[in-house]
Amino acid sequence: MNVTLDQIQAPIAAEMEEFERKFRASMQTNVLLLDKIMGYIVKRKGKQIRPMFVFFTAKISGGEPLPEATFRGAALIELLHTATLVHDDVVDESNYRRGFFSINALWKNKIAVLVGDYLLSRGMQLALEHDDFDLLKIVNRAVRELSEGELLQIEKARRLDITEDVYFDIIRQKTASLIASCCAVGAASAGADKDTVERARLFGEKVGMAFQIKDDLFDFGTDEIGKPVGIDIKEKKMTLPLIYALQQADWLTKRRMIFNVKNNDGRRDRVQAVIDFVKKSGGLDYAIQSMKSYRDEALRLLHTFPESAARTSLEQLINYTIEREK
Repeated sequence: MNVTLDQIQAPIAAEMEEFERKFRASMQTNVLLLDKIMGYIVKRKGKQIRPMFVFFTAKISGGEPLPEATFRGAALIELLHTATLVHDDVVDESNYRRGFFSINALWKNKIAVLVGDYLLSRGMQLALEHDDFDLLKIVNRAVRELSEGELLQIEKARRLDITEDVYFDIIRQKTASLIASCCAVGAASAGADKDTVERARLFGEKVGMAFQIKDDLFDFGTDEIGKPVGIDIKEKKMTLPLIYALQQADWLTKRRMIFNVKNNDGRRDRVQAVIDFVKKSGGLDYAIQSMKSYRDEALRLLHTFPESAARTSLEQLINYTIEREK
Protein backbone atom coordinates (compact mmCIF):
# COMPACT_ATOMS: atom_id res chain seq x y z
CA MET A 1 0.00 0.00 0.00
CA ASN A 2 1.31 3.42 -0.95
CA VAL A 3 0.05 5.59 1.91
CA THR A 4 1.00 4.95 5.54
CA LEU A 5 -1.25 5.61 8.51
CA ASP A 6 1.10 8.41 9.65
CA GLN A 7 0.74 10.15 6.27
CA ILE A 8 -3.06 9.81 6.37
CA GLN A 9 -3.07 11.26 9.89
CA ALA A 10 -0.99 14.32 8.93
CA PRO A 11 -3.86 16.91 8.78
CA ILE A 12 -4.89 15.99 12.36
CA ALA A 13 -1.48 15.05 13.84
CA ALA A 14 -1.50 17.96 16.33
CA GLU A 15 -5.08 17.21 17.41
CA MET A 16 -4.27 13.50 17.88
CA GLU A 17 -1.31 14.39 20.12
CA GLU A 18 -3.48 16.71 22.18
CA PHE A 19 -6.16 14.01 22.37
CA GLU A 20 -3.58 11.50 23.68
CA ARG A 21 -2.71 13.83 26.57
CA LYS A 22 -6.34 14.56 27.41
CA PHE A 23 -7.39 10.94 27.18
CA ARG A 24 -4.55 9.80 29.44
CA ALA A 25 -5.58 12.45 31.99
CA SER A 26 -9.22 11.33 31.83
CA MET A 27 -8.14 7.78 32.75
CA GLN A 28 -6.38 8.78 36.00
CA THR A 29 -7.93 7.73 39.31
CA ASN A 30 -6.98 7.69 43.02
CA VAL A 31 -7.66 3.95 43.35
CA LEU A 32 -4.21 2.41 42.97
CA LEU A 33 -5.30 -0.89 41.37
CA LEU A 34 -7.63 0.91 38.97
CA ASP A 35 -4.93 3.44 38.06
CA LYS A 36 -2.55 0.59 37.26
CA ILE A 37 -5.13 -1.08 34.99
CA MET A 38 -6.01 2.23 33.29
CA GLY A 39 -2.30 2.77 32.57
CA TYR A 40 -2.15 -0.71 31.03
CA ILE A 41 -5.20 0.03 28.83
CA VAL A 42 -3.70 3.31 27.56
CA LYS A 43 -0.37 1.58 26.81
CA ARG A 44 -1.89 -1.18 24.66
CA LYS A 45 -4.06 1.06 22.46
CA GLY A 46 -4.27 0.14 18.77
CA LYS A 47 -4.10 2.26 15.62
CA GLN A 48 -6.50 4.90 17.01
CA ILE A 49 -8.73 4.62 13.95
CA ARG A 50 -11.87 5.68 15.87
CA PRO A 51 -10.56 9.07 17.13
CA MET A 52 -9.23 9.69 13.60
CA PHE A 53 -12.76 9.32 12.19
CA VAL A 54 -14.08 11.72 14.85
CA PHE A 55 -11.48 14.41 14.09
CA PHE A 56 -11.62 14.10 10.30
CA THR A 57 -15.43 14.23 10.24
CA ALA A 58 -15.42 17.26 12.55
CA LYS A 59 -13.03 19.01 10.15
CA ILE A 60 -15.03 18.29 6.98
CA SER A 61 -18.20 19.42 8.81
CA GLY A 62 -16.78 22.88 9.42
CA GLY A 63 -14.94 22.47 12.71
CA GLU A 64 -11.82 24.63 12.18
CA PRO A 65 -10.17 24.96 14.64
CA LEU A 66 -11.63 21.91 16.37
CA PRO A 67 -13.75 22.81 19.44
CA GLU A 68 -13.22 21.18 22.85
CA ALA A 69 -16.42 19.20 22.31
CA THR A 70 -14.68 17.22 19.54
CA PHE A 71 -11.93 16.07 21.94
CA ARG A 72 -14.56 15.11 24.51
CA GLY A 73 -16.53 13.25 21.82
CA ALA A 74 -13.45 11.24 20.81
CA ALA A 75 -12.69 10.43 24.47
CA LEU A 76 -16.32 9.42 25.06
CA ILE A 77 -16.19 6.99 22.12
CA GLU A 78 -12.87 5.52 23.32
CA LEU A 79 -14.05 5.11 26.93
CA LEU A 80 -17.33 3.42 26.02
CA HIS A 81 -15.77 1.29 23.27
CA THR A 82 -12.93 0.16 25.57
CA ALA A 83 -15.56 -0.81 28.16
CA THR A 84 -17.32 -3.05 25.62
CA LEU A 85 -13.99 -4.67 24.63
CA VAL A 86 -13.11 -5.42 28.27
CA HIS A 87 -16.54 -7.01 28.76
CA ASP A 88 -16.24 -8.87 25.42
CA ASP A 89 -13.01 -10.53 26.54
CA VAL A 90 -14.79 -11.80 29.66
CA VAL A 91 -17.73 -13.11 27.60
CA ASP A 92 -15.41 -14.78 25.05
CA GLU A 93 -13.03 -16.06 27.76
CA SER A 94 -10.29 -14.46 25.68
CA ASN A 95 -6.78 -14.13 27.13
CA TYR A 96 -5.36 -11.82 24.46
CA ARG A 97 -6.27 -8.61 22.69
CA ARG A 98 -4.00 -7.12 19.99
CA GLY A 99 -1.11 -9.27 21.14
CA PHE A 100 -1.40 -8.10 24.78
CA PHE A 101 -2.87 -10.03 27.68
CA SER A 102 -6.52 -9.12 28.22
CA ILE A 103 -7.63 -7.49 31.50
CA ASN A 104 -9.41 -10.70 32.59
CA ALA A 105 -6.27 -12.76 31.89
CA LEU A 106 -4.16 -10.55 34.18
CA TRP A 107 -6.66 -9.53 36.85
CA LYS A 108 -9.47 -12.15 36.54
CA ASN A 109 -13.11 -11.76 35.48
CA LYS A 110 -14.51 -10.00 38.53
CA ILE A 111 -12.05 -7.10 38.23
CA ALA A 112 -12.44 -6.97 34.42
CA VAL A 113 -16.24 -6.59 34.68
CA LEU A 114 -15.84 -3.82 37.28
CA VAL A 115 -13.23 -2.05 35.11
CA GLY A 116 -15.66 -2.16 32.17
CA ASP A 117 -18.37 -0.66 34.39
CA TYR A 118 -15.94 2.05 35.55
CA LEU A 119 -15.06 2.98 31.95
CA LEU A 120 -18.77 3.26 31.07
CA SER A 121 -19.39 5.54 34.04
CA ARG A 122 -16.31 7.69 33.18
CA GLY A 123 -17.64 8.17 29.67
CA MET A 124 -21.09 9.18 30.90
CA GLN A 125 -19.57 11.48 33.53
CA LEU A 126 -17.40 13.20 30.90
CA ALA A 127 -20.45 13.92 28.73
CA LEU A 128 -22.74 14.96 31.58
CA GLU A 129 -20.20 17.34 33.18
CA HIS A 130 -20.20 19.38 29.96
CA ASP A 131 -23.87 18.91 29.01
CA ASP A 132 -22.87 17.00 25.86
CA PHE A 133 -26.28 15.33 25.71
CA ASP A 134 -26.33 15.18 21.90
CA LEU A 135 -22.98 13.33 21.85
CA LEU A 136 -24.03 10.97 24.65
CA LYS A 137 -27.23 10.17 22.76
CA ILE A 138 -25.25 9.21 19.63
CA VAL A 139 -22.75 7.03 21.49
CA ASN A 140 -25.40 5.42 23.69
CA ARG A 141 -27.23 4.28 20.56
CA ALA A 142 -24.02 2.60 19.32
CA VAL A 143 -23.45 0.77 22.64
CA ARG A 144 -27.06 -0.44 22.65
CA GLU A 145 -26.82 -1.67 19.03
CA LEU A 146 -23.50 -3.34 19.75
CA SER A 147 -25.05 -5.40 22.56
CA GLU A 148 -28.09 -6.26 20.44
CA GLY A 149 -25.85 -7.34 17.55
CA GLU A 150 -23.77 -9.60 19.81
CA LEU A 151 -26.90 -11.24 21.27
CA LEU A 152 -28.45 -11.69 17.80
CA GLN A 153 -25.24 -13.38 16.63
CA ILE A 154 -25.20 -15.72 19.66
CA GLU A 155 -28.87 -16.59 19.11
CA LYS A 156 -28.31 -17.38 15.42
CA ALA A 157 -25.00 -19.22 15.95
CA ARG A 158 -26.85 -21.94 17.88
CA ARG A 159 -28.88 -22.86 14.81
CA LEU A 160 -26.52 -21.69 12.05
CA ASP A 161 -29.52 -20.35 10.11
CA ILE A 162 -28.12 -16.92 9.27
CA THR A 163 -29.31 -15.43 5.99
CA GLU A 164 -27.49 -12.62 4.21
CA ASP A 165 -30.01 -10.09 5.56
CA VAL A 166 -29.50 -11.23 9.16
CA TYR A 167 -25.71 -11.18 8.67
CA PHE A 168 -25.86 -7.56 7.47
CA ASP A 169 -28.11 -6.68 10.43
CA ILE A 170 -25.55 -8.20 12.83
CA ILE A 171 -22.52 -6.40 11.38
CA ARG A 172 -24.46 -3.13 11.05
CA GLN A 173 -25.06 -3.29 14.80
CA LYS A 174 -21.82 -4.92 15.95
CA THR A 175 -19.23 -3.02 13.91
CA ALA A 176 -20.75 -0.36 11.66
CA SER A 177 -22.71 1.35 14.46
CA LEU A 178 -19.46 2.30 16.21
CA ILE A 179 -17.77 3.86 13.15
CA ALA A 180 -21.11 5.54 12.36
CA SER A 181 -21.21 7.06 15.85
CA CYS A 182 -17.60 8.29 15.48
CA CYS A 183 -18.57 10.20 12.34
CA ALA A 184 -21.87 11.48 13.78
CA VAL A 185 -20.06 12.64 16.96
CA GLY A 186 -17.42 14.42 14.84
CA ALA A 187 -20.05 16.31 12.85
CA ALA A 188 -22.27 17.08 15.88
CA SER A 189 -19.32 18.30 17.98
CA ALA A 190 -18.39 20.73 15.20
CA GLY A 191 -21.88 22.25 15.35
CA ALA A 192 -23.18 20.74 12.07
CA ASP A 193 -26.93 20.70 11.36
CA LYS A 194 -29.06 17.53 11.71
CA ASP A 195 -28.90 16.61 8.02
CA THR A 196 -25.09 16.85 7.98
CA VAL A 197 -24.81 14.77 11.18
CA GLU A 198 -27.05 12.08 9.62
CA ARG A 199 -25.02 12.14 6.37
CA ALA A 200 -21.82 11.72 8.40
CA ARG A 201 -23.42 8.87 10.40
CA LEU A 202 -24.51 7.07 7.23
CA PHE A 203 -21.03 7.53 5.73
CA GLY A 204 -19.50 5.92 8.84
CA GLU A 205 -21.98 3.05 8.69
CA LYS A 206 -20.99 2.20 5.11
CA VAL A 207 -17.28 2.31 6.06
CA GLY A 208 -17.99 0.04 9.06
CA MET A 209 -19.79 -2.51 6.87
CA ALA A 210 -16.85 -2.64 4.44
CA PHE A 211 -14.44 -2.86 7.40
CA GLN A 212 -16.22 -5.88 8.92
CA ILE A 213 -16.47 -7.78 5.63
CA LYS A 214 -12.70 -7.25 5.24
CA ASP A 215 -12.23 -8.68 8.74
CA ASP A 216 -14.32 -11.73 7.81
CA LEU A 217 -12.15 -12.32 4.74
CA PHE A 218 -9.06 -12.73 6.96
CA ASP A 219 -10.61 -15.96 8.24
CA PHE A 220 -9.93 -17.54 4.86
CA GLY A 221 -6.37 -16.23 4.44
CA THR A 222 -3.26 -18.31 4.07
CA ASP A 223 -1.20 -16.55 6.74
CA GLU A 224 -2.09 -16.06 10.37
CA ILE A 225 -2.24 -12.27 10.31
CA GLY A 226 -4.39 -10.12 12.54
CA LYS A 227 -6.36 -13.10 13.77
CA PRO A 228 -5.79 -16.87 13.37
CA VAL A 229 -7.12 -18.34 10.11
CA GLY A 230 -10.38 -20.25 10.58
CA ILE A 231 -11.13 -18.71 13.98
CA ASP A 232 -14.67 -17.67 12.94
CA ILE A 233 -15.41 -21.19 11.71
CA LYS A 234 -14.04 -22.69 14.94
CA GLU A 235 -16.30 -20.31 16.89
CA LYS A 236 -19.27 -21.24 14.65
CA LYS A 237 -19.65 -17.68 13.37
CA MET A 238 -21.42 -17.40 10.02
CA THR A 239 -19.69 -14.83 7.83
CA LEU A 240 -20.61 -13.55 4.35
CA PRO A 241 -18.25 -15.82 2.31
CA LEU A 242 -19.63 -18.92 4.07
CA ILE A 243 -23.30 -17.79 3.87
CA TYR A 244 -22.94 -17.21 0.11
CA ALA A 245 -21.17 -20.56 -0.44
CA LEU A 246 -23.92 -22.44 1.44
CA GLN A 247 -26.59 -20.66 -0.62
CA GLN A 248 -24.97 -21.99 -3.81
CA ALA A 249 -24.45 -25.56 -2.56
CA ASP A 250 -26.65 -28.62 -3.17
CA TRP A 251 -28.54 -30.08 -0.20
CA LEU A 252 -25.99 -32.81 0.61
CA THR A 253 -22.92 -30.53 0.44
CA LYS A 254 -24.71 -27.89 2.52
CA ARG A 255 -25.58 -30.49 5.17
CA ARG A 256 -22.01 -31.81 5.26
CA MET A 257 -20.50 -28.31 5.59
CA ILE A 258 -22.91 -27.27 8.34
CA PHE A 259 -21.99 -30.50 10.16
CA ASN A 260 -18.28 -29.56 9.85
CA VAL A 261 -18.94 -26.08 11.29
CA LYS A 262 -21.17 -27.36 14.11
CA ASN A 263 -18.89 -30.23 15.10
CA ASN A 264 -15.43 -28.94 14.22
CA ASP A 265 -14.19 -29.10 17.86
CA GLY A 266 -11.18 -27.14 16.66
CA ARG A 267 -10.23 -29.97 14.28
CA ARG A 268 -8.00 -28.53 11.58
CA ASP A 269 -9.20 -30.96 8.85
CA ARG A 270 -12.87 -29.98 9.30
CA VAL A 271 -12.08 -26.27 9.46
CA GLN A 272 -9.89 -26.59 6.34
CA ALA A 273 -12.64 -28.48 4.50
CA VAL A 274 -14.99 -25.52 5.10
CA ILE A 275 -12.33 -22.99 3.99
CA ASP A 276 -11.68 -24.97 0.76
CA PHE A 277 -15.42 -25.27 0.08
CA VAL A 278 -15.94 -21.49 0.48
CA LYS A 279 -13.01 -20.67 -1.84
CA LYS A 280 -14.22 -23.11 -4.49
CA SER A 281 -17.80 -21.79 -4.33
CA GLY A 282 -16.79 -18.18 -5.07
CA GLY A 283 -17.63 -17.03 -1.54
CA LEU A 284 -14.51 -14.87 -1.27
CA ASP A 285 -15.09 -13.11 -4.60
CA TYR A 286 -18.70 -12.41 -3.64
CA ALA A 287 -17.68 -10.93 -0.28
CA ILE A 288 -14.94 -8.79 -1.88
CA GLN A 289 -17.51 -7.44 -4.36
CA SER A 290 -19.89 -6.63 -1.48
CA MET A 291 -17.10 -4.93 0.50
CA LYS A 292 -16.16 -2.76 -2.49
CA SER A 293 -19.80 -1.84 -3.03
CA TYR A 294 -20.05 -0.51 0.56
CA ARG A 295 -16.73 1.31 0.07
CA ASP A 296 -18.08 3.00 -3.09
CA GLU A 297 -21.28 4.05 -1.27
CA ALA A 298 -19.15 5.55 1.52
CA LEU A 299 -17.06 7.49 -1.00
CA ARG A 300 -20.18 8.83 -2.72
CA LEU A 301 -21.41 10.19 0.61
CA LEU A 302 -17.97 11.57 1.46
CA HIS A 303 -17.84 13.49 -1.82
CA THR A 304 -20.96 15.44 -0.81
CA PHE A 305 -18.71 17.25 1.72
CA PRO A 306 -16.48 20.16 0.58
CA GLU A 307 -13.04 19.26 -0.77
CA SER A 308 -10.23 19.58 1.81
CA ALA A 309 -7.07 17.90 3.11
CA ALA A 310 -9.22 16.17 5.78
CA ARG A 311 -11.58 14.78 3.13
CA THR A 312 -8.63 13.45 1.10
CA SER A 313 -7.24 11.77 4.22
CA LEU A 314 -10.64 10.23 5.01
CA GLU A 315 -10.73 8.77 1.51
CA GLN A 316 -7.24 7.33 2.04
CA LEU A 317 -8.30 5.99 5.44
CA ILE A 318 -11.23 4.09 3.88
CA ASN A 319 -8.94 2.51 1.31
CA TYR A 320 -6.37 1.78 4.01
CA THR A 321 -8.94 -0.11 6.12
CA ILE A 322 -10.09 -2.35 3.29
CA GLU A 323 -6.67 -2.92 1.70
CA ARG A 324 -4.89 -3.63 4.96
CA GLU A 325 -3.11 -6.95 5.41
CA LYS A 326 -3.95 -7.39 9.11
